[in-house]
Formats: sequence, C-alpha cells, structure tokens
Amino acid sequence: MRCPFCGNDDTQVKDSRPTEDNATIRRRRYCPACGSRFTTFERVQLRELTVVKKNGDKTPFDRDKVMRSLNIALRKRPVDEDRIERIVNGIQRRLETLGENEIPTKVIGELIMDNLADLDPVAYVRFASVYRNFREAKDFEEFIGELGGEEDKS
Repeated sequence: MRCPFCGNDDTQVKDSRPTEDNATIRRRRYCPACGSRFTTFERVQLRELTVVKKNGDKTPFDRDKVMRSLNIALRKRPVDEDRIERIVNGIQRRLETLGENEIPTKVIGELIMDNLADLDPVAYVRFASVYRNFREAKDFEEFIGELGGEEDKS
C-alpha cells in the first residue's frame, strides 16, 4: 500500500481488526520513510458492477458516490457515520448478490430511498426531491401527502 503522504510503496500494517458489521477489515498502517500513520479499509468485492444511466451510458459502480448522496441527504441530521457506512455496505452487497453485472441507476436510487425511509424522514424527502426531480412546492406537498397515506395504512 502506497503512503498517501510521501508516496513510499513500502508501508507496514501495525494493526488489523474487523469493523462493527464484519464486512470490512480496518488496517492501521505505518510508513517507515516519513513516519506517518494512516488507516485503510479492505472489503470483499463479489463482482465488478457497472451502472447503466438513464441515457444508456455505463460507468463503474462507485460506492463513494452512494456515500456522498447519503451524506448530503443526512446533512445536519442525528445519524451516526457508522450507520451510514453500514447502509452503503448493505446496498453494495445487495447489488452484488442480484446476479447482474449491469445495474440501472433506478435500482440504486430505490435502494437508497428504501434505506432512508426507514432511517430518517427528513433525509428521505431531501433525497426524493433530487432523485424524483421535484420542480415546485406542489411536488413536495404531493410526496409528503403520499408519506402520510402510507403511515395511515400501517
């Protein structure tokens, strides 16, 4: 592993331990060249995933993009960073176990929506406003009205 500070290729692992959800290995590393310490995370990747966008373009799946989307929706909300990491890991595992290498963006968006609906109603509405391309206040009112209707059914 290359040192992010000096670029040295020869770093040493000082400590390894599984994360809370046992889906990732956390490694503390040390660079003998510059003396810096840093942390890396190692996770299993079952298959190479390709995201198929609405316009047909294809790009490699980027878990950091899912993480950024969740962080934006959850900004200033009382949700622990570890919980967000577990959600991203769960979404990635779910996509990898679908059996498909090409995943439409709609599937990823719906998985994010499902997780946010269970986690935080404000973040759910924030994400939905971008994902479903709300144009005016009426769109918010209709969506929130649907939410109230779903809660009445339970």
